[in-house]
Amino acid sequence: MATSKVRLKLLIDKKNHKVLFAEAGKDFVDFLLYLLNLPLGSVIRLLTEQDMVGCLGDLCKSVDELGESYMSTSKIKESILKPTVSISATEVPLLLSSDELPTKLYKCRHCNNNTAEEPNGTCPSCVSRGYHDERVPSAEKGFVKGVVTYMVMDNLEVSPMSSISSVTLLNKFKILELSALEERVVDLEMDEALKLLKESLQSKTVLTKVFLGSVENQEVTVGQWPSCGYAD
Repeated sequence: MATSKVRLKLLIDKKNHKVLFAEAGKDFVDFLLYLLNLPLGSVIRLLTEQDMVGCLGDLCKSVDELGESYMSTSKIKESILKPTVSISATEVPLLLSSDELPTKLYKCRHCNNNTAEEPNGTCPSCVSRGYHDERVPSAEKGFVKGVVTYMVMDNLEVSPMSSISSVTLLNKFKILELSALEERVVDLEMDEALKLLKESLQSKTVLTKVFLGSVENQEVTVGQWPSCGYAD
């Protein structure tokens, strides 16, 4: 995710004040899948105490206050409270702080059996010198392909967008007239991302709770759905 915000298009049932689904690109779907890759310790630190459900926040606080003399190693507490994420997850770092980014790794350019944090070291496996960058090529960054438009439901279920699936969904919700619908373009930034994370842990109507009633100065288009970008 190269930018600090992600844009998506909501289709809203105006009568019931509910998001039916969102039309989204790779960046938003990558963000949703990134949440599945987020360490639990990072989730606890991202959410405030009043937003936490259950007692995991209390557990985290008690570990933070536990003296170093009780820990098996000096760095174990930091690894629990500030866990690193996988390399693939750092391609969508909307919620990541710099201390959660993993150390860049290099792989031996001769045998590929050993990794190191420095590119100029000597491989202990083949005693050769020199490592190459192990990062994923830019064309493979993220989790899903970018040539597809995706449908994201209010409960965050994800599927490829198509005109057939859209019509089927409108029939399911018994939408008979396009005038009953509102199309709204919204931006997902840090605040909305945190709200989405919180609601995803306790709600089945995540998009409705995150975006309806709190969206201001957003681009609104009524009665012009469907638009474009569907996969047949």
